[in-house]
Amino acid sequence: MTLQQTPPTPLLRDRIDPRRWADVVQVPVVSPLRTAVARAVVTRALKRLPLRVLMGDQVIGRGGPLLRVHDPEAFVARLAADGLIGFGESYQAGEWDAPDLPGALTVMAEQLTTLVPPALQRLRRLWERRQPDGANGEAASRENIRAHYDLSNELFRLFLDDSLTYSSAVFPRLPARWEQLEQAQHAKIDRLLDMAGVGPGSRVLEIGTGWGELCVRAARRGATVLSLTLSTEQLELARDRVRAAGFADAVEIRLQDYRRLDPVRDGRFDAVVSVEMVEAVGVEFWPAYFRTLDAMLAPGGRVALQAITMPHDRLLATRRTYTWIHKYIFPGGMLPSNEAVDEVTRTRTSLRVSRSDGFGAHYAETLRLWRERFAAHAAQVAELGFDEAFRRMWTLYLAYSEAGFRAGYLDVRQILLTREVQA
Repeated sequence: MTLQQTPPTPLLRDRIDPRRWADVVQVPVVSPLRTAVARAVVTRALKRLPLRVLMGDQVIGRGGPLLRVHDPEAFVARLAADGLIGFGESYQAGEWDAPDLPGALTVMAEQLTTLVPPALQRLRRLWERRQPDGANGEAASRENIRAHYDLSNELFRLFLDDSLTYSSAVFPRLPARWEQLEQAQHAKIDRLLDMAGVGPGSRVLEIGTGWGELCVRAARRGATVLSLTLSTEQLELARDRVRAAGFADAVEIRLQDYRRLDPVRDGRFDAVVSVEMVEAVGVEFWPAYFRTLDAMLAPGGRVALQAITMPHDRLLATRRTYTWIHKYIFPGGMLPSNEAVDEVTRTRTSLRVSRSDGFGAHYAETLRLWRERFAAHAAQVAELGFDEAFRRMWTLYLAYSEAGFRAGYLDVRQILLTREVQA
């Protein structure tokens, strides 16, 4: 079957602000040859997937979750011009939809490595975008963090639980309910603090404060905490929350890059913890990040990390690729693999992986609860000044991430690093 254009209908791209969303509003102009290749690849891929795709007047796929393409020509043009960046921008523009968005994306994630023929995959470097140099230097890291975490504390309040914890929870059982989320976030934090051996008198270093919940729970155990963040929005609210909990004397929160830590000035710590922070470090700075953990750890201390991971072969294939997530959600981000963490700690530090526990299915449920909550508060998100293109962008981001965990393409792990492998 060929792709046919349906009669034009009003789309979101016709009513959003082109100054804010220039690449979403503007459908790229692509050469006829590249368009033809993209059309053939898209049609071939969709025919093989367990999806039901309404592509204009055509029905493609082997049946499954529904995906409606409202503007096939624009959809194909965006894929031809920018691959998965174009796929995301096409959704932001309202050119395609799916009633069960995470379900449709999970099907794609399960087949991600086989969607494009091997011959074309080998040519990907000729056309794919590359991450810019210096994307994770100190100045760039501050801007990267601000681009996501300084959007609005009130925005995050709308879809996070009262603990304001923006990382995977660990539930007692699955599937999960919203009423379980705050307790499950505390269980995750407590599990990490137990892994790090945090107790009365412990000196704790946290890299990546979030909104301060881990600081408070560590202080409740009798620990003193130094926590670092690059987010001004998070800094002020985290300090307020620590004061409100009565631990201002036990917790210091700084607006500071991890690279500015100094064991002579700051001392060394019995426990170093970092929750879903390594993903923002960047491949080129992983050695510096792990050397910092090593340098700041006191003799006999422990490092406990929570990290989102990806398969090592996919890391090697995509480590320099500039993606839709980089462009719109997490500039400069890169997920490590288990092998990458093991290699960089073994070759660049005295630390060794002593334990690594995965719970990716729990992140899929965490993301589902966030996504449903975000959708339920769409009107309040709009009242905060976030337009429909932004809301679709975040809906896609949450569903896309959920799909990655449901497909097993992504995992989340709690990793214990020590200087001596424990039996």
